[in-house]
Amino acid sequence: MSANTNHESVTTEGLAVERRGPVLVVRLDRPESRNALTGTMIRGIGAAVLRAEADTEIRAIVLTGTGDRAFCSGMDLRAFADGEDVGYGSDPHTAAYLRLGRGEVPIPVVGAANGTAIGGGLELLLACDIIVASSAAVFGFPEVKRGLFPGGGGTFIGTRIPLGAALEMTLTGDTITAQRGYELGLLNAVVEPDAVLDTAIGYAERIAANAPLGLAACKELARLAVAQPEHADKRLGEWQSVVFTSADAREGATAFIEKRPPVWTGR
Repeated sequence: MSANTNHESVTTEGLAVERRGPVLVVRLDRPESRNALTGTMIRGIGAAVLRAEADTEIRAIVLTGTGDRAFCSGMDLRAFADGEDVGYGSDPHTAAYLRLGRGEVPIPVVGAANGTAIGGGLELLLACDIIVASSAAVFGFPEVKRGLFPGGGGTFIGTRIPLGAALEMTLTGDTITAQRGYELGLLNAVVEPDAVLDTAIGYAERIAANAPLGLAACKELARLAVAQPEHADKRLGEWQSVVFTSADAREGATAFIEKRPPVWTGR
C-alpha cells in the first residue's frame, strides 16, 4: 500500500497523471493536436491503469483532457502518416489499455469530457463508467465518411444509448450535441466548461467513499447485464459469495450500527 499522498503528479509525453487522495486523474495533454492519441499515450494510460490497480488506496480514476476544444480527436493520423508507431503493442501497458476499453478494469472510471470527443476519442470515453461533459462539446463517429467504421468498440455504443440513436450516429457519421447526449443517456451530466473536471472529481470522490469489492461487483454485473446477459447470472452468484462474506461487508454493518464512517480494506 502506498502512502496517502494527496497531490502527486507525473508528466510523460502527451500525458499528465495526478493523484488526488483516492482519485487518480489521467489527463490527455496534447491540446495543440486536439489531444489525439499516440502509441506513447496509449501505453501511458495503460501504465496509469496498472498503477491504480496495484494501489489499494486509489479507488477511482478520472480520465480527462487539456484545453477546452477537445477531449480527444482519436488516433493521431498525422503522426501515423509521419511513420510514428501509433498502433497497439503486445506489452502489459497496452493490454491494460485494451482492458480499459472493454470495461474490464475493476476500478470505477469517470470521464471528464472537457471538449469534443469523436472517433477513437469517443471510444475512449465509452470506456468510462460515468461521463461528465462540457456543454460546448459534441460527440460522434465520422468514420463512415472516411471509408471506415468505428473499429475500436464504437459500434457497441448501443449498449449505452437506444439502438436507433446508435445506428443514426454510426451510419450518418454526424455529431450530436452534449445536450442530446445527455437526453440519450450517453452522458451523466452536462455542465459549463470550467466545471467539468471538478464535477467529475466530485463523482469520483463519492464513488471512492464506498466499498471496493461492492464497487467492482456493481461495475462488472451492470455491464454484463447489458452486453452479455447470458453470463450475468453466473457471475452474480460468484460475486455474492465473495462480497457478502467479506470483511468489508461486516465492517459496513458494524459502522452503520456504531454510527461512524466505515473503514474499507477491499477484503
